[in-house]
Amino acid sequence: MTTSTSEQRDSAAVLKARIDRLPVATATHKRWMVLLAFFFLFDTLDAAMLGYTAPALKAEWGLSISTIGALSSITFAGMMIGAVVGGRLADRVGRRKIILASVVFYSVFSIAAACAPNVGFLGTCRILTGVGLQAMTGVLLVFVSEMYPKHLRGRYQAVLLGLGCIGIPVVSGISSLLIPLGHGMWRWVFVIGGLGVVGSLVGLRILPESVRWQADNGRGAEAELLVARLEDEARRKTGAELPDLVIAKPVPAGAMRNLFSRKYFGRLVVLSICMICFILINYGFNGWVATLLVERGIAQSQALRIAFIISLASVPGSFLAYPIIDRFERRVVGALSMVGVAAFLVVFAFAKSATLLIVSGFLLTALSYVALSVLYTYAPEIFPTNLRGLGAGVGNGMGRVAGLAQGFIVAGIFDAFGFAPVFGYMAAAAVIFAVAMGFFGMRTSNRSLEEV
Repeated sequence: MTTSTSEQRDSAAVLKARIDRLPVATATHKRWMVLLAFFFLFDTLDAAMLGYTAPALKAEWGLSISTIGALSSITFAGMMIGAVVGGRLADRVGRRKIILASVVFYSVFSIAAACAPNVGFLGTCRILTGVGLQAMTGVLLVFVSEMYPKHLRGRYQAVLLGLGCIGIPVVSGISSLLIPLGHGMWRWVFVIGGLGVVGSLVGLRILPESVRWQADNGRGAEAELLVARLEDEARRKTGAELPDLVIAKPVPAGAMRNLFSRKYFGRLVVLSICMICFILINYGFNGWVATLLVERGIAQSQALRIAFIISLASVPGSFLAYPIIDRFERRVVGALSMVGVAAFLVVFAFAKSATLLIVSGFLLTALSYVALSVLYTYAPEIFPTNLRGLGAGVGNGMGRVAGLAQGFIVAGIFDAFGFAPVFGYMAAAAVIFAVAMGFFGMRTSNRSLEEV
């Protein structure tokens, strides 16, 4: 029995090394990325959805700023549950099943939200949509970290985020076109948020189970077939033999409680701090910018246009990370990006002209998505395979706890102190992120997951 277990671990280590030595991303890798980016688009679309529909909801249902804040915050209760439960289930039953099931789950409840007769029903749908979205998103990141070569996984996380972030300008543009058309047109924005279910049908055909998960769960024969196909594609693409294997020492499987052991708890704390700070900034800014600009006295149509232009920065910001995320140490890139975010948040807080609002908002959004590319790459790298979904899920879930509070924080600061202090508090969160990642983060660039 001992020999059999030892042989299985050795075989698993070889399969993981064969994934890491692939010199290029194959055509199959690229097909996966198109599908994964399509799924991820609905996460970013949903993240901005309430912010752009909030002014119409406020006007149509007579909601207060505090009610909008509560509606925004309760969505994160579902996200918190989805991040942790989805991550744990992915460690138990596999990455593929959780990704595809979660897509169907969130799509159903996004469409249900479009039919909401009142704010209570809408809030319930938003909670359940959040469960599905975060279960999916966390496992998508794990899948990319496990299935792409070590020298490319940062770049492809950036590609995933960059393509997915098209959802932000999409929902902003759709909102600015549809909502002004009249009563109830905000409902169509939620209908669009439910179209991810179409991709699940494609996923059933082309999305495999993670090689690393299969190798560690007694399904090495299935993993072998997939790895051999990827190697053949790489040989044909490069016209050369593959590099020699560099096999990392196998990481023994451990119980769930090991996540809170001395070895991994410090990593979890740093990840959680960064996730909390990023969520406070990202959702606090993108989710509230249109509403706060209207409250400041800017016309709703102009506020939506400004928010739309700013939202466009998420795509180039994510792709800006592509050439540097694997070339330089991730923790340094993330920390420096957040220092820039803090500076431009201060500028935005005191900007008087629409031009300065747009320029500073565009730049801080672009830099924040450089940092998010780093964070999304880093989160699954720092845990072993059998704890990767849970570890990344708990870190992500802690961020969603912050999201649960951010609506009340923004509403409270705005009601008590006005416009500028809201963005000052976000700038402070950006500095905390930079310190945590820059000084206490791990070195992960160009290292195998097993080595990390």
